[in-house]
Amino acid sequence: MENHLNLYHIFYTVARCKNISGAAKELYISQPAISKAIAKLEQNLETKLFVRSSRGVKLTDEGELLYRQVENAFASIHQGEEQIRRMNELGVGRLSIGVSTILCKYILLPYLQGFIKENPHIQISILCQSTFHILDALDQELIDIGLIGETSKAGKVHFRPVHTIEDIFVTTPSYLSNLKMRGTLPQKPTTQQYLSTATVMLLDKGNVTRQYIDKYLSDQNITTDQLIEATTMDLLIEFAKIDLGIACVIEDFVKKELEDGSLIKLPLLTPIPKRSIGFAYVPNKTPTGALLKFLNYLDRLSK
Repeated sequence: MENHLNLYHIFYTVARCKNISGAAKELYISQPAISKAIAKLEQNLETKLFVRSSRGVKLTDEGELLYRQVENAFASIHQGEEQIRRMNELGVGRLSIGVSTILCKYILLPYLQGFIKENPHIQISILCQSTFHILDALDQELIDIGLIGETSKAGKVHFRPVHTIEDIFVTTPSYLSNLKMRGTLPQKPTTQQYLSTATVMLLDKGNVTRQYIDKYLSDQNITTDQLIEATTMDLLIEFAKIDLGIACVIEDFVKKELEDGSLIKLPLLTPIPKRSIGFAYVPNKTPTGALLKFLNYLDRLSK
């Protein structure tokens, strides 16, 4: 096909110049080489393409038909080249990111704000799913990069930490007061005793955070009799604010509520170990230009 394309390019140039000598100058090849190429193309197509005269060459009817098609083809190629050149100049591209709803709101958006300002022509698509779905999407090359909590089940993906989070238990002062009024707690209950009698609110079992908290509760021998599960941390925060129970949330995400007193943090004898949040991507996959720009942007922010 490459050889045929070269023949058509020579044919197109000769037809446009209307003589072999002009085409030879434009293509920087000899006139005999051009004549040989035209003869080869005519042989392949089993038809005459040019009528030669002392004034130059003229297309036959078959040559005219072929020229119109070849002219359109080369115009399309030129248009494609121009579009690519313009895309490169503007930095046009696509970047697909997987992230959970809660991390999207509190962690990803601040990163995206600066990146989009620097790269306004990169189209961003966001897949809001759980960590396990994001890892599957990375493995199937459905997304370029994912923002997840560090997990031992990340497989072969490269994990680049960007933030440290700490899980805490929060509730309202009025909920604790009402809990004490039931008479099932000592005068000065510990957080463990609160958790054993309260309605505890956690993310659903399909979430990496839930599995992390379940392990902590098991290690601390904390059992809960009443449990509410939610699909998002935003719901847990809102549930806690209306006195529904004690919610396990990420401390950074309830700073405002802790500052204004609408929620209080329950002290833990053994704090829940901090976790890393980071961007995960497949290291052996050839990155797109948009992904390279985003990784370079993360590098600059980390310095």
